[in-house]
Amino acid sequence: MADGTHVRFGVLANAWKETVRDAMADIAANLASAKLEVRRAIGRRINDPAERKRMLAALAVDRWAADPFLARQMRKHWRRGRSRTDHQIVVRADKYNTVTDGRGRLWLAVPGLERRQMVRIPLSTAVAPTGTLRLILRRGRVEVHYQIDASHMRSSQRPCGGRMVGVDKGYTEALTDSDGTHHGTGLGKLLTAESDRLKERNRRRAKLRSIANTAAARGDHAKAHRITANNLGIVKRDRQAARHRAQVRTEIFTAVHRVIDKAATVVAEDLTKRFAGRKTLGKNINRRLAGWTKGVSAEALRNVSERRGSALVHVNAAYTSQTCHRCGRLGRRGGDRFHCTCCGVVWQADVNAAINILQRAGDPDIALHTPHHVVRQILQDRTDRRRTRLPVQDSSPATAERRANHPNRSTTSKK
Repeated sequence: MADGTHVRFGVLANAWKETVRDAMADIAANLASAKLEVRRAIGRRINDPAERKRMLAALAVDRWAADPFLARQMRKHWRRGRSRTDHQIVVRADKYNTVTDGRGRLWLAVPGLERRQMVRIPLSTAVAPTGTLRLILRRGRVEVHYQIDASHMRSSQRPCGGRMVGVDKGYTEALTDSDGTHHGTGLGKLLTAESDRLKERNRRRAKLRSIANTAAARGDHAKAHRITANNLGIVKRDRQAARHRAQVRTEIFTAVHRVIDKAATVVAEDLTKRFAGRKTLGKNINRRLAGWTKGVSAEALRNVSERRGSALVHVNAAYTSQTCHRCGRLGRRGGDRFHCTCCGVVWQADVNAAINILQRAGDPDIALHTPHHVVRQILQDRTDRRRTRLPVQDSSPATAERRANHPNRSTTSKK
């Protein structure tokens, strides 16, 4: 306002102030999300309690720039995210009204560019929006975005179960629980079909784009324009992508609801973490895994569990797919089969992983952020003790307390 930038907006003050306030809130949320990742990094890498406390305090009061470790982590996780949605404006709840005409059609009236002049927008719903609105002008249509109370949703009235259930996220199916039930079995077919369709479509579009570029290079700009306008558009592509996203979300949310139907506590791995594979995979497999919807699964587990009153517990999932849930020894996994070299039993891999995830909820030695190489050493130590039938050598009070709280869990000896 000091340099007169607001004059160029061309809208009323109430409108642009709310929009700027919304943008600042997005920046603050982005910063808070980055701080969460930095706090996790501090917990993983800093072992000294005093140093960890100092870093957390500096991060809380935004004095992280002077600390090399904090500054490096903030540069890594705070991406300075930018919004890819333009032509939008935020309207306060007291600045608009809705009215129903004689034919039962709902209209939304919002302030225009001139004072006391309202712009009326026909809505495609019979439910009047409430609260703060976000209006987005996209391809000649006005999208009206607003929040609703999740407690009023019909799915929020469904009660949750009464048991503790572990779940494993898969590609072929959305979730597999520790009871051996697969949920969302159509997810793999959806992802694979969409991946193959995109491969073929992009191949054809690349060929057409090459023809258009060749025509433009030799001066035939009319042909290049016709190809670009009629064959390389994005309206149909975006519509198909939105339809696919809706189908995937329906499959995953339905699977999560079926798990919550029998679970008061859901034990799951942290699906927001990045996974770095060591195997070199083919292009088709990499392309299909790139569409793996771990983020949607994490969102569904969090939202549905909150709405229906179920508790969501995250555990460390390192080596849960490579460990036998019965004897605790590391085995070999091939596809959807897990071979235990000790028991000589072949388990369904996802069911075995789900049971291991459930057992991790009561593990006193493996915390959520324990490094994977430490987890492997813990599992190997337990296997060696079972093989030699040696007792635990560590008799420290902390270990004794863990053994008392978890009498059926073996603890690791310190070296």
